[in-house]
Amino acid sequence: MRLVAGRHRGRQLVAPPGRTARPTADRVRQALFDILAHSDLVELAGAKVIDGFAGSGALGLEALSRGAERAWFFDLHPESLAAIRANIARLGEGERTRVLSADMTRPPPAEVAADLIFLDPPYHAGLAMPALVALDAAGWIAPTALVVIESASDEILAVPEGFGLVDQRSHGPARLLFLTKG
Repeated sequence: MRLVAGRHRGRQLVAPPGRTARPTADRVRQALFDILAHSDLVELAGAKVIDGFAGSGALGLEALSRGAERAWFFDLHPESLAAIRANIARLGEGERTRVLSADMTRPPPAEVAADLIFLDPPYHAGLAMPALVALDAAGWIAPTALVVIESASDEILAVPEGFGLVDQRSHGPARLLFLTKG
């Protein structure tokens, strides 16, 4: 698994061992960031980013590589937290990151209102929308934020009140949903 573009382009990342995480495939990550680069939904340069259900931290680290200002990584699994910390250290991004051992459906009070939120929960676990609602209630989501959720392509997700679905794209077994507040 490598970072696709930006300052850290081509740098190798480690993934947690075993089945602890299902990292977003490089081609899906490339497609996602191509969509973001050619959209007016979010300005990646200077963005404050949340990588929820972070696994290896690849989405948040890709955002930093492409110009985001800071990133917060949420995960509960010790193996994932270790992989995220190792990847941050490998890239020398300790000053611009924060790793939180937290349940996404019960996050701590916000440290920032993020501009870009990535949620990549285990497929078919029913965690994406409860996590989105919980992050919003805790103050983590800025009023103009973009939320990107990766789900299984056959997974049915009901968009919670207060959010609107602005786009969705399928990439093999994965589907990307793009939501905004309001």
